[in-house]
Amino acid sequence: MSATTAGLLADALLLLHLAIVLFVVGLLPLVLAGAARGWRWVRHRGLRITHLGMMVFIAGQAWFGRLCPLTVWEQQLRQAAGQNAYTDSFIEHWLGRMLYWDLPWWVFVASYTAFAALVLLAWVRVPPQGRKPAERQDQETM
Repeated sequence: MSATTAGLLADALLLLHLAIVLFVVGLLPLVLAGAARGWRWVRHRGLRITHLGMMVFIAGQAWFGRLCPLTVWEQQLRQAAGQNAYTDSFIEHWLGRMLYWDLPWWVFVASYTAFAALVLLAWVRVPPQGRKPAERQDQETM
């Protein structure tokens, strides 16, 4: 793989990482607001399982002292591109500053655990719903 390709893949991975962060962090307030406003989509079972699963994975990684696999992969790509971590491209520089903070590890463990607890609480207070039996039956006959 060429250095240019590795750098572009690292930037793309950083964008994906940001999208995942926005999904995980942004969905919680949307679920809470949507429950208050009667938005049915916030109770979509698949969406909520994905959200909860991702947050449990993130908190678990922190508890075990492991970096996110996306971070590790991105750093490997940056090394393959001959780049120093988070110093070269515009995307890398600004998104890296948004995603990666220089704080003690315990701050991340506590933050991820607290956020996972909030996501779980939202699961209990705004439970996801599967399709209604009539909707399932209509789908099966199609």
